[in-house]
Order: sequence, then C-alpha cells, then structure tokens
Amino acid sequence: MPPYDPSAFPPFAVTVDLVVLTVRRHALCALVVRRGEPPFQGRWALPGGFVRADEDLGAAAARELVEETGLCVHDPGAAAPMPSNGAHLEQLATYGAPERDPRMRVVSVAHLALAPDLPAPRAGGDANSARWAPVEELLGKDGSVEDWQAEPLAFDHARILGDGVERARSKIEYSSLATAFCPPEFTVGELRRVYEAVWGVALDPRNFHRKVTGTPGFLVPSGGTTTRQGGRPAQLFRAGGATLLNPPMLRPEV
Repeated sequence: MPPYDPSAFPPFAVTVDLVVLTVRRHALCALVVRRGEPPFQGRWALPGGFVRADEDLGAAAARELVEETGLCVHDPGAAAPMPSNGAHLEQLATYGAPERDPRMRVVSVAHLALAPDLPAPRAGGDANSARWAPVEELLGKDGSVEDWQAEPLAFDHARILGDGVERARSKIEYSSLATAFCPPEFTVGELRRVYEAVWGVALDPRNFHRKVTGTPGFLVPSGGTTTRQGGRPAQLFRAGGATLLNPPMLRPEV
C-alpha cells in the first residue's frame, strides 16, 4: 500500500443538525433555536453542532439536542425504554455544499427526531432561545422551501427541514412511525389527528378507523378507555409489533 499523506487533502469539519418534529395543538411543529453566536447570530436555526473527534454521529446528535434544548432522544435500536421526554431518532441525509457554512468547509449529517407533544424546550449551548414553530410558519402551507415566506433560517436549514418534513410525511404511509408522535396509549382519534397534522389534510374518521384497526400488527388494544377527548369513552391502543404497514396508509391527493 502506498504511503498516505493527510496533508494532500483539504481539512473539513463534520456537524450534526436535527429536524425535531412533534404535534402540538393539532399542528406539526419543528424545534428551532435562535443562534447566540456568529455566523447568523440572532437567526433561527435547527439545533445541532460540531461532532467531536471521539464521537459517533448518533451520540453527537443526542448530545447536541440535550445541550441546546434539554430534550432527550431515544435510538429505536437501543434496549432502554424511551424516556418521558424521549424521541425516535434516525439519520436523515448528508449535506455538503462547499459554501453552506461561511466559516469553513462543513459537512452536516442531519437526523430526524419524532416525539409526542413535548413541553416548551429550554435553550442552552450557543442558543439564545428555543421554541416549537409550526411547519407552515417555517416552510409554507405545503411544507416546501419554495413556498417559504418567513425569515430565512440560518445556513441551509430550510432545505434540511423541508427534507425532514417530507421524510416524515412519506414514512408514515408505509410504516408505523406515526405512533412515535403518540403517548404509549392513545385512541384512534388521536392517531388520526397525527396523520392529519403531518399530512396537512382532513381524514374521514370512519374510514381511518377501519384502515388502522384492520391493518395487521399496527395497533393493539390496551384494554382501557379514556374520556380525555370528551364524549363517550374511547378505546385505548398501543403500537403493535409491525414496522411496515400492509396495506400502506396512502396519503390523500390534495
């Protein structure tokens, strides 16, 4: 093997950025932090930061989320139970345009985190403040960057957020990922409102109930009922063992 010369290649940094989505007040919301340091000081951005030399990418993503917001993430492959303020975490995509960061060449490995209705986050690290913002406010009503009318997010975070939203919208069609937005026990109506919030459409309650309860392994009755939605007691369910839905929950055309 010929000798390897590291100086023959230009140095670059690696960061992690997090698209954290939840459903609050029947709306799909994303976590954003106001940057406390240059570049883009004072602008809203996705939580994230530089990967340390001794860190795995997933560990860096989890650390940054805790440092900047106080929220925890839960790797679905881990054996430990999800914490009360935990979130599903998966790798989203990699972004490496040469000019995406004015400081130096930076490659970002974005992660997507999904969680039930979480409390207001607290800011930390290099973030002045943190908040849940409706996706429509950040990206426009159809969730596309092109329709975006708000103050631009820092870096290329609008593109990353748009990709994360589309990943969530498409993935709940064919997987049980929508249950990650729900508490451990939930009603069919609560699950339907997750689909409505993520897709941005209204769904027929009866057809939705028939589809989700008729999909093998999607939902498992917990044996309890609740009146937290008002009216008659509603049956409670838990997420079943299925990870892929057959047949899938197809997104309505709008």
